[in-house]
Amino acid sequence: MPDSVGGPILRSDARRNVDRILRAAVQVFREQGFSAPLEEVAAAAEVSKATIFNRLGGRIGLIDAVIDEVVAAELQTVIEDAQSVVEVRERIRSYIGALRDLQYRLPAVNDVLLQEYGDSEPLLALCHAGMTFHDSLVAQGHAAGVLVRDFTPADFQALARDNALVLKHGGRPSRADYDRRTAFVLDGICASA
Repeated sequence: MPDSVGGPILRSDARRNVDRILRAAVQVFREQGFSAPLEEVAAAAEVSKATIFNRLGGRIGLIDAVIDEVVAAELQTVIEDAQSVVEVRERIRSYIGALRDLQYRLPAVNDVLLQEYGDSEPLLALCHAGMTFHDSLVAQGHAAGVLVRDFTPADFQALARDNALVLKHGGRPSRADYDRRTAFVLDGICASA
């Protein structure tokens, strides 16, 4: 029987190492994002960095193995929650607020939005799903007359990407300032009621 990451059958000690690596990766990546040093994952799993490469193929293999637990499920929930909002203006506001909240709380979301690890197929698929939803949301907003006319799907992507860049590489604002700026973004793109 293959192991849970699709490789050959592992001895019980090797299987325990893989399990510890995966648990450690989920914890470290949720706290720091996918660019966290692999040395930190190895230390948390009490294995060598070489073991990560031997068992999972390095960073990309590790991301592929844990992306669902680290970020995919939460991003999917944000999209599903927004889809359940009946009124289009509130759907847009709810989604943007929830996405920005997730970007603030979960650094790996920013790695997805920035497509930092383009060799990870699950990461790119997650990014594509988000972009498809953004396109749909903008079309719904225009059809309902609740978005300013010249706001495009590319603008939507740029807002999310710009926010990701600031959170990943710039100064991290206080939560109060961040939430206040989220309101400015929403008030700027939503047409007057």
